[in-house]
Formats: sequence, C-alpha cells, structure tokens
Amino acid sequence: MTSSEQAIRVLVVEDDPVAADAHVLYVGRVPGFVAVGKAHTGAEARRALDRTPVDLLLLDLHLPDVHGLQLARSLRAAGHHADVIAVTSARDLAVVREGVSLGVVQYVLKPFTFATLRDRLVRYAEFHAAVGEASGQDEVDRALAALRAPGPAALPKGLSAPTLERVTVALRDSAEGLTAAGVAESVGISRITARRYLEHLVDAGRAARRPQYGTVGRPELQYRWVTGQ
Repeated sequence: MTSSEQAIRVLVVEDDPVAADAHVLYVGRVPGFVAVGKAHTGAEARRALDRTPVDLLLLDLHLPDVHGLQLARSLRAAGHHADVIAVTSARDLAVVREGVSLGVVQYVLKPFTFATLRDRLVRYAEFHAAVGEASGQDEVDRALAALRAPGPAALPKGLSAPTLERVTVALRDSAEGLTAAGVAESVGISRITARRYLEHLVDAGRAARRPQYGTVGRPELQYRWVTGQ
C-alpha cells in the first residue's frame, strides 16, 4: 500500500518510551501498516483516539494509570471499536480469556522480536481484509484461523524445546554474547550440545556468530542474540 489512508492505522500504547519507539519502528517496517501515534498512559491513549482514526491498538497491559484491559473496556463503552493486540509479560490465561471479550485479537508476550510482531500483524491484516458475507462455514473458519499463530516448527533431532528456551534466555540476557562453553556452563549442558543449540539459533536467524580473538590457538566462536529479527 502506498497511502497511509489505505494502511491499517496503529496506535502504540506503551509506558516505556524506548519500547514505544521500537514498537513504532516495528509497525512501520510491516507493509500495509502505519503507526499514527504513540501514548504512554491510558489517558494519552483516550485523547489520541478522540482525535485520530485508529484501526488497531498495540496495547501494553501494564500502564501507570490503568490496566490495559480496563482501558479496553472503557474505550468500548465510549464507542471506540479499534481491535487490540495486547503486549504483556503476564501469562495468566484468565486475563487472556477476559481480553477476548474486549476486542483483544492477539497476545504478544514480552520480550518479543520484530519477526514475532510482524507475524501477528500480517495475520491480523488477513483477518481485517475479510469483509462481506461469508459463503459458508469454511470461509468463517478461514477468517478466524488467520488470527491463530502456526504451531512451532519441529526441532532438529536431538534438540528439545525446554533446553532451547534455556539456551535462548542465557544468550538473550548476555549483552556481550557467549561462547558455547559459556552457554554450557550457564545452562548445565555439554559444550558440544550447547554448540548444536547455538547453531540452530544462527540458522533460524535469531543469533549471530563471530570469532573471539585474544585466546591462544584457534579463535573460539562467540554467539550473540540478534535483536529486532
């Protein structure tokens, strides 16, 4: 799409200014979407919605002046009908169920990469584009299925999801990156096993490798988490 009038208009509601700026940039990188503003509180979000047409809220649930679901409820009562993608670190399924009744069409758990948000936005665009009268149950099912994320891809033989998550957390929490030996020590696995998981993350585009010089003999590879991917 070439015009912001045709694009899906997104309001980013996030109390952390750095995260808000990042989310605005993320939205702008997805074709067919435009960030029309950002708000750091519920009150700012209400004012933005009163003056700017919005199709979708990228809504942090933990705002300084109101819980995100309370904000969504009050917006519905005030006649605002923008859909909501909720951004949260909470994993309470009761909150998820409550959000469904308030127009929350997707949840994105913090921290997330650009690729994760891009997938949710693309799927929302498919759902948003479904207009008119459905020809039957199959078409209704396809429209709703557009919002559902695909199941996780099968891991290579010998790798497990729990261990991959632990390796991912260790790498993501290290600002300077880690070697296979460092990951092995942090996670409690062998160095060879750590390297297999790290190479899997590299192949998936979630990590990058580089030689670590300054050691005797052959340089050891250092891995770092790739942000924004």
